[in-house]
Amino acid sequence: MKSDSGEGAGLLYTAMGLALASAVSLGLARFAYALLLPAMRADLDWSYATAGAMNTVNAAGYLAGALMLPRWQARFDGRHVVVAGGVGACVTLLLHGLVRSEEALFALRFASGVASAASFAGGGLLAASLAQRPGGAQRSGLILGIYYGGTGLGIVACSLMVPWAMGPEGAAALGAWVAGSLGTASPADWQRAWVVLAALALFANLGMLIMTRGMTSPPVPAALREPAPLRALMFGLLGYLCFGLGYIGYMTFIITLLREQGLSAPVLTAFYVLLGVGVVASSWLWAGLLQRHRGGRPMATLNGLLALATVLPVLSAHPVAVFVSGALFGSVFLSVVASTTALVRHNCVKAAWPSGIAAFTIIFAVGQIVGPVLVGLVADGAGGLQRGFVVSAVILALGSVLASRQRALS
Repeated sequence: MKSDSGEGAGLLYTAMGLALASAVSLGLARFAYALLLPAMRADLDWSYATAGAMNTVNAAGYLAGALMLPRWQARFDGRHVVVAGGVGACVTLLLHGLVRSEEALFALRFASGVASAASFAGGGLLAASLAQRPGGAQRSGLILGIYYGGTGLGIVACSLMVPWAMGPEGAAALGAWVAGSLGTASPADWQRAWVVLAALALFANLGMLIMTRGMTSPPVPAALREPAPLRALMFGLLGYLCFGLGYIGYMTFIITLLREQGLSAPVLTAFYVLLGVGVVASSWLWAGLLQRHRGGRPMATLNGLLALATVLPVLSAHPVAVFVSGALFGSVFLSVVASTTALVRHNCVKAAWPSGIAAFTIIFAVGQIVGPVLVGLVADGAGGLQRGFVVSAVILALGSVLASRQRALS
């Protein structure tokens, strides 16, 4: 019994280390953009469509990385792939703060998407393999929840550090260094924030290296892998496509919407911290649901809750409604990602896990490519961002219906 307890604690410790990769690849490299977007739009004179296109390009990079991931995993140790993705995220985050041209920022958003796919999707596969180790079967839902909930740590960190970096204290600490790197006397506040995000990513990657020390995932030749039964998982894939389309509009534009509705900077910081805390808490909130159900019920339930969370800020700009929206959205959205890993793990043999997770990663990336531009184009027309959020909520509701039709495989 003591041995099982020790093995279980070791698995959870390793999962927490892997969660730092999730914090970097999504929490910092992708979702911090929402905090920086209002300042970048004002400084660089972007339309909503251009602002959304930045995240579309990031998702395109994620898709490119997802397509390359099986090849990388067939040649290199899986942990090495995750580490390389984390290093790439650090470098691209730093470069975000040292450029101003739209073309350079598009290129960097694409590159950070490639790095995120290596780190995040690769880490998801490592987390799934942890659940196969002795002592992991009874904790599989929690292990996956901890990994994906790590994104919340990144969201909380950037929520606290970005306002500091963009304020007078950040200007005093970083302004001269960024100005020297840019060759200008007055770097923008958002540029300092990207530099701080790069520093956070560096520390998180060092923590991940230490906490996952000794973990290996040797490359598996393609000849020893099996294809996943994608036709039988079609409703799960379609539900996940709708998730990718719908959730990314919220995570791209929610801070911009709330600023337009008149919420103060401290309230916005508290909102994003609450959202990040919700992501961390989701590890425990939905572990049982992911553990018990082999079919599409978890994804259907979670997509439905996301639709509700997305429409709440449209129905009311009252701080109570806004905070309920953030807490609900944060406590749900990364668990949808975890639900796809659980679906593959429950219904596929281990040799088919790489192809199954790759398929869900690719369909997710496709949704994220279209989603930000779709919401941006709708927001540039009559009705503004509120209409864009309604479109996202409808797509998420459709995803809930589709996922509910996914049955467990025999």
